[in-house]
Amino acid sequence: MESLFDLTGKVAIVTGSTKGIGKAIALHMANHGADVVVSSRKSDACDDVAREINEAVGDGGGSATPIPCHIGQKDQLQALVDETRKRLRKIDILVCNAAVNPFYGSMLDIPDSAFEKVMSSNVTSNHWLCQMVLPEMMERKDGVVILISSVAGFNGSATLGTYAISKAADMQLARNIASEFGSYNIRANAIAPGLIRTDFARALWEDPNNRAQATASTALGRIGEPSEIAGTAVYLASAAGSFVSGQTLTVDGGRGGRRPSKDEA
Repeated sequence: MESLFDLTGKVAIVTGSTKGIGKAIALHMANHGADVVVSSRKSDACDDVAREINEAVGDGGGSATPIPCHIGQKDQLQALVDETRKRLRKIDILVCNAAVNPFYGSMLDIPDSAFEKVMSSNVTSNHWLCQMVLPEMMERKDGVVILISSVAGFNGSATLGTYAISKAADMQLARNIASEFGSYNIRANAIAPGLIRTDFARALWEDPNNRAQATASTALGRIGEPSEIAGTAVYLASAAGSFVSGQTLTVDGGRGGRRPSKDEA
């Protein structure tokens, strides 16, 4: 019986995939048979991670191909798409994971340059990539777009306001794509991770006090691991998620579900 999670023969671009959530998604998609493109700004990092994935997967899964790209530059995004098609012939799955957050503080203090960088990297680049990839998916009448958003996109923030705005926009981008291109059998969804053990969120989990505060209201009482977001991405990209589109899947350990104390239990 064919596995619901089999990605054999699929080609996936994963941006920001040399560390953290992106790297985990690339590894697990390759483990499930996909040929993945490892992409980030630094060429040597792409080479190292692609080699690591190929060694881990061996002959029993897909493959990893390194193609560096700076998501903030449209010509480099087009080069990423063109080179992927040149080497792997097609693009079945697009995972927009790369993101930035160069500012922490009040919206009154954020420089225009930082605001523009967040919106350009976290929203505009995803929009551009989708414009570049969707026509091929429409012609084939098959394709998957996954946008890595954040639980920050659900709530206001006094310190991460612009980042939260960008992540809310990614959720809407997924809904728009699902609505406009669903008739072509193209599915688009967003994943909203909670606190995950990545370098990107290190300031929120490395300090014990910050970590305790962040996990106090989660049902599972812990932070997540990159592989736990990767599993959701594999689900959405595979036949297992074939009737899911236009959604934002929250993966946050049950945020809002306060755990009872030992005295209450």
